[in-house]
Amino acid sequence: MAEGKETSQSPDPSPLFLEVECISSGKVRRFAQGTKAGFALSLINNKLEAGAPLGLYIEAVKDGEDPITFGPSSVLVSYGNGWKLQTVVDYQGFKKREYNQASNASLNKKQVKEPAISFLYIGKIILAFGFIFLLGGVFTLALENLPWLLTYISSSL
Repeated sequence: MAEGKETSQSPDPSPLFLEVECISSGKVRRFAQGTKAGFALSLINNKLEAGAPLGLYIEAVKDGEDPITFGPSSVLVSYGNGWKLQTVVDYQGFKKREYNQASNASLNKKQVKEPAISFLYIGKIILAFGFIFLLGGVFTLALENLPWLLTYISSSL
């Protein structure tokens, strides 16, 4: 009868990856289970277009539930049906993504590099040497006149 037939349903095996929705770009990124939230967020932020607001952190959200926030060193996990992982963006004071200097040659041409050694730096060094020589001269004069000073003090006593 029913002995040969098993009707027990095993729960759906958890997927081998997690999906995180980037709120800035609207794209969904996939990560392996066990990925740290800070690493995932840095990869998501690196793939954003210039001018897009950066993600601040990742949280799990579900309608009617309080969001669960993942810190930078916490491991991303799926909480089941209805929960989704997404980035959180601060639109009020968002930071614009800066260009990578190595990848954008036009910015490298416009960027003016200050010399490592300026005239002010050289002037300060020369002034310091001048004070050192002046101090050395004062001590030399004091030591040369020390015997005369000692005889003057001893004769007045």
